[in-house]
Amino acid sequence: MFSHTLLQWFRENGRELPWRATRDPYAIWLSEVILQQTRIEQGRDYWLRFMRRWPTVDTLASATEDEVLREWQGLGYYSRARNLHHAAQQIVALGRFPDTFDTLRKLKGVGDYTAAAIASIAFDEPVAVVDGNVYRVLSRHFGIATPINSTEGKHEFAALAQSLLPPKEASAYNQAIMDFGAIQCTPKSPRCVLCPLQESCDALHTGRIDTLPVKLKTLKVRERHLTYIYIRCKGQTAIHRRGAGDIWQGLWEPYSLPQPLQWEGGSKRTACQGSSPFGGVGGGCSPRGLLLKRGVRHQLTHQTLIADFYLLETTERPPLPDDYIWIDEKEFDRYAKPRLIELLLQSLP
Repeated sequence: MFSHTLLQWFRENGRELPWRATRDPYAIWLSEVILQQTRIEQGRDYWLRFMRRWPTVDTLASATEDEVLREWQGLGYYSRARNLHHAAQQIVALGRFPDTFDTLRKLKGVGDYTAAAIASIAFDEPVAVVDGNVYRVLSRHFGIATPINSTEGKHEFAALAQSLLPPKEASAYNQAIMDFGAIQCTPKSPRCVLCPLQESCDALHTGRIDTLPVKLKTLKVRERHLTYIYIRCKGQTAIHRRGAGDIWQGLWEPYSLPQPLQWEGGSKRTACQGSSPFGGVGGGCSPRGLLLKRGVRHQLTHQTLIADFYLLETTERPPLPDDYIWIDEKEFDRYAKPRLIELLLQSLP
């Protein structure tokens, strides 16, 4: 009854999305990667741009990582873009698109949920998806209080989801339960009065709509201070690519320091003498070294970044580490960069 009702609801209320008009596994895979941690309203435009620029997995595989990161700019979680590019190259090397859950699971960045979505929607394999929407719908309807991010909970919900899946309608059912969670059984203010499952919903009848699903609190968010100094020298600026092992791997940024500079207030927003990292250039951060913005906050999943932006104008190139390159200022837009650096560029005079 539960599955039948969901399928009926989906036929009447399912969202019309461009990647649902195709069975192309590449297009479906691309949509699933983009929509991780991204709202559909924003993700749709990125999907359309990617499909126009790289309409097949072969064309995506032949792109450079820089090109992919630049097209991804603004979506965040850039490891998704790097994994997407790497997996495209895996597929090309394989000679065909993997067509089962197990083979899809071997692609870089493809977990159980994404593999199940592609396998069921593109290839009709009867394997259930389990994402945040599915956890919420199942937890509420069946009154399950097992934490969804515990080992026990993951196994319990995966088994339940699979048991409810109609083998011959895997594609429609998986899309139905995801849409139901996104439209009907929403995290806040679910549409319980109009819900076709209200008579059998345990959470509704026991007053637990606001407490289910249960999730263990394990995330610790720390604050991190950064200082960016945009160097302007005869129409050029210095940038470097961030390395592995930290945030924003592969993206470009101006000169950075891991701590705040000492600064002085006042209408000229002048950086303190002697605080410059550039030794004797201009006698430290001279009156041409301006504090543009202080305390700019940027939220990541595990970190709150607090950044100060400076502009250093000089007629001589200061000594910098070997991994910095000099580019024309107007060319910076061609380099993939994090949102925080876009805010810095917007603050430049």
